[in-house]
Amino acid sequence: MAKELGFVMITPHSLRKSRTGGIIGRFSRIEGLDFVASRMFGPSQKLVNRFADQLRTMTDIVPERRDLLADYVLRAFGPEVDTGRPHRAMLLLFEGEDAIRKIYEAAGELDDAQESADTVRGTYGDCVRDASGRIIYFEPAVLIPPTPSAAKQILSLWMEYAETDGGIIKNALSLPDADVQRTLVIIKPDNFRFPSSRPGNIIDLFSHSGLRIIGAQVHRMSMAEAKEFYGPVQIVLREKLAGRTTDKACAALEETFGFPMPSDVKESLHKTLGPYYGDHQFFEIMQFMTGLWMPNVPEAEMDSHGKVRCLVLIYAGTDAVNKIRTILGPTDPSKAHPGSVRKEYGSDIMVNAAHASDSPESCKREMGIIKPERNELKNWFAKYYT
Repeated sequence: MAKELGFVMITPHSLRKSRTGGIIGRFSRIEGLDFVASRMFGPSQKLVNRFADQLRTMTDIVPERRDLLADYVLRAFGPEVDTGRPHRAMLLLFEGEDAIRKIYEAAGELDDAQESADTVRGTYGDCVRDASGRIIYFEPAVLIPPTPSAAKQILSLWMEYAETDGGIIKNALSLPDADVQRTLVIIKPDNFRFPSSRPGNIIDLFSHSGLRIIGAQVHRMSMAEAKEFYGPVQIVLREKLAGRTTDKACAALEETFGFPMPSDVKESLHKTLGPYYGDHQFFEIMQFMTGLWMPNVPEAEMDSHGKVRCLVLIYAGTDAVNKIRTILGPTDPSKAHPGSVRKEYGSDIMVNAAHASDSPESCKREMGIIKPERNELKNWFAKYYT
């Protein structure tokens, strides 16, 4: 069976209620599906109107549900009338065999109201009917395509607005009016080695900050990006590890040859072996973040996408940097407090689940390297539909 490209649209209500992590976790654990792209949208009224009209006339949707969905989109997705501040919606793309059906089954039916249902809508959605069966409250949690044809139609429309209405959402409706600070989070590649709920679980922990996600991108870090992003670490490793490396090397040599190492040998090792070992540790960090061994990457391929995925998120709100860093925990997971991201999901200093900016200045620098506002949807759309 050929691969398909399916999507999940997390509704503004689900984002406001900080259900984002739970929803992403449900879909990212599906066997045979790869979470390949994501983008935040602040839908304009023009996009909302066109989307509602599209749903109202889409033949692949059951007739009695068309108006229900269209009316919901008009009510829930459009910007605030008085201020024009946009709501946020998050578009997720998944690739895999039979992707549309797998996504549909994980999402559940629109009126899936079983309290213990193992579906996204059964957990996060609502469909309340009165005694006569008339729907009096409806919140679907996510919007999904019923067929590959519907996926193509809907994505075609949203791709028209991916640049104007998508990226880093400024002045979103759920943000405070003042003192808004941004911070960048990278959910690292170790969380994407196999289908699991780990990425969503980590987002759930960050949701305790009360901050809002205003940008999202599934990213494959290039070697050039990794080198620039972690460049300052290389200098620190060279200096920090030189003394420790020299001591270990001298101890091993003295045990092997049976005499103390002369000072000039120690000095030579400090100048040569120490920096070399620091560089080796740096190359391991690069490999972890890109899936590539830096010395083996030709100069012409430095800007090419890496082989492993991470999820880049931009959080915004009051005191965003400190709130996220507190939930993240220290670099060494063994020193992190219980309940922190790194204590729960980290393994060691390098494989420590997530990265977060340590200052507003660092956030600005890191965003300049990663460019989370970049539209990665277009490449996946072109692969399947152009």
